Amino acid sequence: MNQPMQKITENPSYYHGLEDMTVAELLKHINNEDKTVPMAVERALPAIEKLVEAIVKKLRGGGRLFYIGAGTSGRLGVLDASECPPTFGVSPDLVIGIIAVLISVLLPSLSKARESANRAQCLSNLRQLTTGWIMYA
Repeated sequence: MNQPMQKITENPSYYHGLEDMTVAELLKHINNEDKTVPMAVERALPAIEKLVEAIVKKLRGGGRLFYIGAGTSGRLGVLDASECPPTFGVSPDLVIGIIAVLISVLLPSLSKARESANRAQCLSNLRQLTTGWIMYA
């Protein structure tokens, strides 16, 4: 049976009228939400441990780690992947960040040239600049 997809990254807001709150109230609410993160991580530690062990096994066997995402998750994956070589001294080919983006969102000027002969050249130039870290939609 098909079950409806469960949202796992969005929860209903417990805070209403944010636009009417003072800066101090907003900061207090943000801080209170931030305090929930360590407990959530603690509850997930057994699953995180299994994942890390599986990734290490694959990396030791010659595999690579790919972060694949769109929007914020894609940007964070690319950012994290780009930090691995300088932080851990690993090859830039070991951890790869891939982000799915719409060209019209990434570079608005390209959307105007969507039908032009220059678009192919623009995309080619963009691919060279990004060293293959972007999937184009």
